[in-house]
Amino acid sequence: MTRRMLYLPALIVAAVLMACAVVVLALSEKAEATFPGKNGRIAYASYAERCRLCLVGYPGHDPEIYTINPNGRGKFQLTHNNEIDLEPSYSPNGQRIAYASLGADDQEIYTINLNGSGKTKVTNNTKEDDSPAYSPDGKRIAYTTYGEPDSEIYTIKAGGGGRINVTDNGTEDYEPSYSPDGKKIAYECKDGNDWEICTINAGGGGKTKVTNNNRDEQNASFSPDGKRIAYAGSDGHDYEIYMINASGKDKIQLTHNNNDDFEPSYSPNGKRIAYRGLAGLDDKCDCPMDIYTIKVVGGGKTKVTNTDNAYEFQSSWGSRP
Repeated sequence: MTRRMLYLPALIVAAVLMACAVVVLALSEKAEATFPGKNGRIAYASYAERCRLCLVGYPGHDPEIYTINPNGRGKFQLTHNNEIDLEPSYSPNGQRIAYASLGADDQEIYTINLNGSGKTKVTNNTKEDDSPAYSPDGKRIAYTTYGEPDSEIYTIKAGGGGRINVTDNGTEDYEPSYSPDGKKIAYECKDGNDWEICTINAGGGGKTKVTNNNRDEQNASFSPDGKRIAYAGSDGHDYEIYMINASGKDKIQLTHNNNDDFEPSYSPNGKRIAYRGLAGLDDKCDCPMDIYTIKVVGGGKTKVTNTDNAYEFQSSWGSRP
């Protein structure tokens, strides 16, 4: 499975923790636009074991896709198979979910109904495809294709076919997120030795750098009104959730703790952000992850998932169908 390894916070220096971090960081990818509407359920991936020392990958159980109410009730398992299902992304009308699934051969993009029926294969090639994100009209899906020596952002019809290479620049690009008007795609772009948030026209061209510093930014997520982008950024100590104007001005830090926060996803009404919080690594290499929400003005942190011995990660907040 081709997965990009991300920055490891400086405090995690002990060798016993490094083995666990391989698993943690391999899961640190995901964010996409949330489209305006009434708040619906939150989709996420769940892996039913914590990482243990020297266990690399997904021992014991495969990740599956779940949905849950924002208050933490009504958990529902959407996928049931022996494949690795990750990175759910709600359609604009809240009626389908796109996700990445790794089978015996490679990883492809699929879509599925909210009750688990109607599974449709969208991509079909020999490369690794992941990080799907719907366009605001629901007709196309943006995603990342991993290649050598670079990775690019593509779009494809939601039913398959009509693939377009959006970035096509010979560098490493990841994690697309459509703007609500469908004109732009935000994504993570390689800038020298670090990662920044960039935008590009949905048909290609017009690349603009939104963030510009010597630290890593990732998991870009457009707000429902298209004015701001939430992302996970390194402050040199750990990762926190930030917001910034789509023009690159007025950066705001939303979370403030000593743990890592990733994968922001706005609520459809634009008032809260769901994200994945990592509670820290202990000397036994336990790495609990849960989904949280927080107000877009900061504060009001709420824990959504709370499953023992599990990763809960890669949230997508859907509109009410």
